[in-house]
Amino acid sequence: MSENKTETLRRIRELESELQSLRSSLQRDVPSESPCKSNGDEASSLVVHCKQCDLPNYEIEKYSRQMILPEVRVQGQLKLKSSSVLVVGTGGLGCPAALYLTSAGVGTVGLVDYDTVDLSNLHRQILHTEDKVGLDKVDSAIQYLNRLNSSTKLNAHKTALDSSNAMDIINQYDLVLDCTDNVATRYLLNDACIFAGKPLVSGSALRFEGQLIVYNYMNGPCYRCLYPTPPPPETVTNCSDGGVMGAVTGVIGSLQAMEAIKIITNNLSSFCGKLLLYDAFAGSFRSIKLRGRQSSCLVCSENPQITKLQDYELFCGSKATDKEAPIEILGRDQRITVKEYKKILTEDHLLVDCRPDVEYEICSLQPSINILFERLF
Repeated sequence: MSENKTETLRRIRELESELQSLRSSLQRDVPSESPCKSNGDEASSLVVHCKQCDLPNYEIEKYSRQMILPEVRVQGQLKLKSSSVLVVGTGGLGCPAALYLTSAGVGTVGLVDYDTVDLSNLHRQILHTEDKVGLDKVDSAIQYLNRLNSSTKLNAHKTALDSSNAMDIINQYDLVLDCTDNVATRYLLNDACIFAGKPLVSGSALRFEGQLIVYNYMNGPCYRCLYPTPPPPETVTNCSDGGVMGAVTGVIGSLQAMEAIKIITNNLSSFCGKLLLYDAFAGSFRSIKLRGRQSSCLVCSENPQITKLQDYELFCGSKATDKEAPIEILGRDQRITVKEYKKILTEDHLLVDCRPDVEYEICSLQPSINILFERLF
């Protein structure tokens, strides 16, 4: 029994000595200054992959959840890192789009906007906060995105995009996101992206509904293929007039970022030649197949009639702005100013407010009655 115990102890000492020898050998083989060495991580394979994929350990850890997707992998992440995306408009659509492009590791994100942050923006424009009211939207967005991902280069274009500067700005980027809310800019971006050969990911949102489509990609149609002529200005409703639910812009803006990421990583866009319709109130997504590129298109056909940018405000009959435009429907003799109305407040009169009841509930003059305009005639 004693001999067995002695033999066991001897064998333990031999194994301990062998283990120590192996440890010393490993320490000699692995450089102490390894660029991929992590604190306590048992990731010897990570050292090898880190050298092969040209991504620092920090970025591998940061983007690992998307890099393990077969559709992304290391090569997809490298493509994102070397790509550049222009986001036109840092409002309800542009904010979530820019946020997810930046967080995904897109190398360069350009932001175009001429406006400043307003209190009425904050329910949907998620990069802006109460303390940023009055600040340029581009500056506000960049401050937020820099804190999110300091590795992404953020370019500020604090200007209104027009025919004089669109080509110079768009040519700096690989693809463009249309996150605006006016018809004139949509035609401008479409034509400029055709001339520059850039895919255009276009989104829109109004009330509880949103739309998404990708133009000028994989021989698909452009905006003019579907809408050769602009709609009458009086038929166009924007968010200021019709309202919009903030979460709807979040959904569509996020989907715009997703389509951009798919294009960059060579995964085909789901909405090239198809229009996505989102109804938040019904909780439904539908897609409609659209007609293809038109041989008669004035811009993207083989024999285009339009070969340079135009005056799009003149073409559309409306301003290239998302701001509310003053509208004068009645003649001067049929209108009354606030000062003029104040003079008759004490007189016996009936004030009829013809606005929708939801607006009447928010603010109204007393005494008044609310009757919709359509019911008066």
